[in-house]
Amino acid sequence: MALSRIPPTLVLLAALPLPALAQDAQPSVLLDPVVVRARDDDGNAADRGTSEYVADAELERARMGDLRDLFSGIASVSVGGAIPVAQKIFVNGVDMLNLAVTVDGVAQNNRIFHHVSANAFDPGLMKFVRVDAGVAAADAGPNAMAGAVVMETVDAADILQDGRDIGGNARLSYADNGQTFGRSLTLAGRHGGFEWLGYLKAATGEDYETGAGVTVEGSAADMQTQLGKLAYETQDGHRVELSAQRMRDDALRPYRANFVGDGRPFPLRRYDTDRKTYALSYENTQTSGIWDPRAVLGWSEVDIGVAQPLDPGLGTSRGLNKTFSARIENRFHLNATDSVTAGVDYYDRESRYSDASLLGDVTEDAQNIGIYAQARLEPSDRLALSFGARWDHQDFTGTTGWDDSFSGFSGNASVSYAVTDSLKLRGGMSSVFGGVTLEDNFIFNPAWDYTGLKAARSQNYTLGFDYEAGDLRLDGELFLTKINDARFSSYRANDNADVESRGFNLGLGYGWADGFLRASYSHSKIKVNGAGTDSYSAVDLGAPLGGVFAIEAQQTVNAFTFGGSIQAAQAYDDTDVDADRGIPGYAVLNLFTEYTPPQYDAVVIRAEVANLFDKNFADRATYGQDYSSVEPLYEPGRTFMLTAALKF
Repeated sequence: MALSRIPPTLVLLAALPLPALAQDAQPSVLLDPVVVRARDDDGNAADRGTSEYVADAELERARMGDLRDLFSGIASVSVGGAIPVAQKIFVNGVDMLNLAVTVDGVAQNNRIFHHVSANAFDPGLMKFVRVDAGVAAADAGPNAMAGAVVMETVDAADILQDGRDIGGNARLSYADNGQTFGRSLTLAGRHGGFEWLGYLKAATGEDYETGAGVTVEGSAADMQTQLGKLAYETQDGHRVELSAQRMRDDALRPYRANFVGDGRPFPLRRYDTDRKTYALSYENTQTSGIWDPRAVLGWSEVDIGVAQPLDPGLGTSRGLNKTFSARIENRFHLNATDSVTAGVDYYDRESRYSDASLLGDVTEDAQNIGIYAQARLEPSDRLALSFGARWDHQDFTGTTGWDDSFSGFSGNASVSYAVTDSLKLRGGMSSVFGGVTLEDNFIFNPAWDYTGLKAARSQNYTLGFDYEAGDLRLDGELFLTKINDARFSSYRANDNADVESRGFNLGLGYGWADGFLRASYSHSKIKVNGAGTDSYSAVDLGAPLGGVFAIEAQQTVNAFTFGGSIQAAQAYDDTDVDADRGIPGYAVLNLFTEYTPPQYDAVVIRAEVANLFDKNFADRATYGQDYSSVEPLYEPGRTFMLTAALKF
């Protein structure tokens, strides 16, 4: 990588003789997810048995990247699509649209345009990410048919160094493949009981090249993110917090944003995607008794406009999905280990579509109210139990004005038992009422017949183990998720489908002096209506993944940390429907080194090479690899990256 291709500001920051801004050495960034689990109030609960936590190191290294970087160390969580606007997340092979997803307690939106992501997030915002695969607790929220994803954004306390009331951090990054320049700035402060935080990030660049040397048109980075927070906390721990975040990507993308080369005369269209989330919350950070309330009001919105710039006469197609949500709950702490959480939640969700051919907007909407309770108990030092139930009532209105109501109970139960001091066995099951989900609004039909539409229900089963001996940890589980009557409509007709994902996960963790290894393997097979499926027949339900590997390792020596990762997948051709080719396997090696000057420990400089051997591959969860008529979004070829971070 020629130095002339690196922005001068990045070189200056990396070489600047800054004074020591932090007197105390910063704690090492750990790859061990057990550290993050320990910070989860319910990390030891039985219902967290299958939960995956994104480690501190993974969060830190993904801050100037995207969702694929965020989950790259967890094999059971796959992210397909090489550009952020197209990245879709799959958990145990199931599309995340079938999971309850929250950011700062605010319910995120469901389906929108099937060629783009309905849930894109900036890793630079996050301080905590947890994935509950399969069985989810009742307090995870409505529609947790295949689990839940919980994300929390950074607070002022996460940014400010000890003893300081104002501070922040700045990051600059450059990647030579695509000439992508990233910059972010976070400022935070506190005075009395008040806290504030502001965050800005932008990433811009050119189209990148694949490992085959092919330039992917429409792949240039053009992302902007903002986050603002204001909080007040009394001396007694009463805390009120208001936050607002926005993520924007407005650029030329492939005509079908999640794949290229479909033969259309116009290969590119402008995708204007705008995502917003607002949250207002209350909690008491010091209480631990019977009265421990929490309340969250939120608004999330995804707005996608698709325009054909080479043929303006076609106008702009626009899809809008917005959700107002509210939750009030109380945690009854029965003692130091046992608790019961009970509450009520609500959402009002609307999905809207418009284009030049329509006289007015076409809409679907749904309102849902749920009542729930979840008990987490430890009857003995070896036994942990978690069980809960919820009841949901949904009012649904279709594009024609047709309306109906649906309601049902959900229940879950999980248990873990320590057979020895080293070996723990665990299992769980759930039956979840899913209601009727809003469809992809880009296929809305003003004349749909809704009379045969059914409410979805899922069943989840897990059985696993955890083994820990000194610095060695092993874990694994079998899983089965069945969703009956999932919404699976086309423009021509409303419809339901049954989907099933089954398989197993294995994990390994091993720590040593100043180093750590994390490895995982996940194998899943998805079926739709009883048959093995391809990526087209499972859109919005899941993806054919097969076997996926993830390995990460790091070692710190004095001021340097060295490490690397391998992402790999086995070849896959186990489909029973229309796919006409197998999906090839791949193995990709990434290496990095980080340097923290001993006298300037507020600075971290990171050099990295991704896809060292310049492999031409698409991530296993990327759409369309099993069709010869589709050219999938291949990942970037060999890429050299330099990142500089400064705390102040």
